[in-house]
Amino acid sequence: MTAQFVKASALVVMGVLTSFTAIAQDAAPEEPVGPTPQEIAAENMGQLLNLVKQGRSRAASENAAREKRFAENKANQAAELKKAEQERTRQEQRSARLEKQFEENELLIAAKQEKLKERLGTLSELFGHLTAASGDLASNIEVSLVSAQYPEREGFLKDLIAKMSGSDQLPNITEIERVWYEMLREISEQGVIAKYSANVSTPSGEISSRDVVRVGAFNVVDVDGNYLAYQNGNLSELPRQPDGGFTGQASSLAGSSAGLHQFGIDPTGPTGGSFLAAIIDSPTLEERWHQGGYVGYAITAVGAFAFLLAIYRLFVLTMVSGAVSSQLKATKANANNPLGRVLKVHEDNPAMDPETLELKMAEGVLRETPQLEAGLTLLKIIAAVAPLMGLLGTVTGMIVTFQAITIFGAGDPKAMAGGISGALVTTVLGLLVAIPTVLLHTVVNGRAQRIIHILNEQATGIVAEHAEREHSK
Repeated sequence: MTAQFVKASALVVMGVLTSFTAIAQDAAPEEPVGPTPQEIAAENMGQLLNLVKQGRSRAASENAAREKRFAENKANQAAELKKAEQERTRQEQRSARLEKQFEENELLIAAKQEKLKERLGTLSELFGHLTAASGDLASNIEVSLVSAQYPEREGFLKDLIAKMSGSDQLPNITEIERVWYEMLREISEQGVIAKYSANVSTPSGEISSRDVVRVGAFNVVDVDGNYLAYQNGNLSELPRQPDGGFTGQASSLAGSSAGLHQFGIDPTGPTGGSFLAAIIDSPTLEERWHQGGYVGYAITAVGAFAFLLAIYRLFVLTMVSGAVSSQLKATKANANNPLGRVLKVHEDNPAMDPETLELKMAEGVLRETPQLEAGLTLLKIIAAVAPLMGLLGTVTGMIVTFQAITIFGAGDPKAMAGGISGALVTTVLGLLVAIPTVLLHTVVNGRAQRIIHILNEQATGIVAEHAEREHSK
């Protein structure tokens, strides 16, 4: 029991000493502190009392040190407070002096402005109109293509406007006359075609010096016929040039020194350029063909096959038609053409009765007919299948378009119209293949039927002559 009581009492005392130690550390953290009482183990009641005594002595010394520091800080604070009060008084006096001087300056400025206004008289209205005219001219010059050739005008007008906006400077006669001159030059240069050297940036970001041609205030092209864009005082080559021979016309104009030349002008100019942008954004025939995708490629392949087949059959039938025409003029059958092979049946069987001869001749015509009509069925099938393939590509393209609308919404009608336009390309390709194929099939079939008709006509005539001879006997 005694040992437990001693141990419990030691824990209580150690807790109290810990609190005193924590307070002393908060008050004076800068002073080193030795081992605390709780770090020393008490083995009996005597050692515990000694530890308590040492703790009280340490706490008393620390409290005394704290009181001493507090007294020193209080004296210093009084001195700093007095110094701050003196500084505040000095600043208040300075503020009153500056405020008085500010009021005097305001009165002086008002008097000077009144005097300036009195001396200017009607000139103040003139300078007001000049400032407004310079501002309007600067706005027009900032986006004008003429500034690509004369870039110094914009800086002059901005400096003049800044000068007239102040109250301590006035424009001189030379500056006023230059404003009038720049207005006239802007008007006259809009009808001039000028050639000069300028720095042009390529789509890859490289800057090079080129000879360029400015067509009024509408367009700028280089000597190679590339259209240039003007923005923020810089010329840059358009990443995509207009199609349809416009670049060739621009190159011809840039390389000439006189005369009339055809040239594509965008009347909206550098401020909009909507016409030129519309031409540039319009896809070419190759790009439209690629919009058809795999179905479009298949339709093109089928159309190319049909065209080659029709050309081949026309060539073959033309050669056969020439041989048949030669056979019509000959007196003896020749086996190198269909008509000669049919006529050879009669030459080989001159004594055959008319009925048998008619059957033999009909057999010979039927034997030659498949060779003459070869490829016609295939052309007819291609002419019928090509529109169906185009419809297939259109349906699949519309499905993809509507799936995109489902995912991204219909907020951009331009994108939706582009998808529908691409889907309809396959229909156009199908019709472009079907229509010429139908025409080619008609031509080839007509050529084949003409030869077959000659064969039937000659065979019927020979049978009739043979029957007439037999009847006369």
